[in-house]
Amino acid sequence: MSRIGKKIIFIPSGVNITLPEDGEVTVQGPKGELKNTFHSCIVFSFEEKDGKKGITTHILHEDDLNERAQWGTARAILANMIKGVTEGFERKLEINGVGYRAQVLEKNIVLNVGFSHPVPFALPKGIEASVEGNIITLRGIEAQLIGETAARIRNIRKPEPYKGKGIKYVEEVIRRKAGKAAKAGE
Repeated sequence: MSRIGKKIIFIPSGVNITLPEDGEVTVQGPKGELKNTFHSCIVFSFEEKDGKKGITTHILHEDDLNERAQWGTARAILANMIKGVTEGFERKLEINGVGYRAQVLEKNIVLNVGFSHPVPFALPKGIEASVEGNIITLRGIEAQLIGETAARIRNIRKPEPYKGKGIKYVEEVIRRKAGKAAKAGE
């Protein structure tokens, strides 16, 4: 049994989930609508526990390793879809370096991060960005898209280990290296 897959996902009020036969699950909430197609071995069912409405995931054949591998993943994806349409997701990036800055222009983030030219980054549909000082904040309802966009922005100028200059996640800790040691006697 999957320890994650067998957990019930409670459905908050204001969230509507449709489970058609073709495997495409639609989750509608106050912040928007998300659709995802799950593997055919995953079965969803509505349940009530402690007076709260919830949804659980099951697999067709518990002895099949491929199906068991999909089970916990499908439950986590569905839980993220529900959280996305109710609360949304947010990821923050920090820019460190002299003269390094960012600004939002329409659906682009323009980064000045030590190159000879500004680097424009087109935001995907469904992602909003804001810049306050040296912090870039990405918001959206799709967890995977937020994480992927943040990683692509970070890859433009990864933090270097000597001075820590570059773009990093706010919670990320950069392991610093010591510089060259001065020669003795000079």
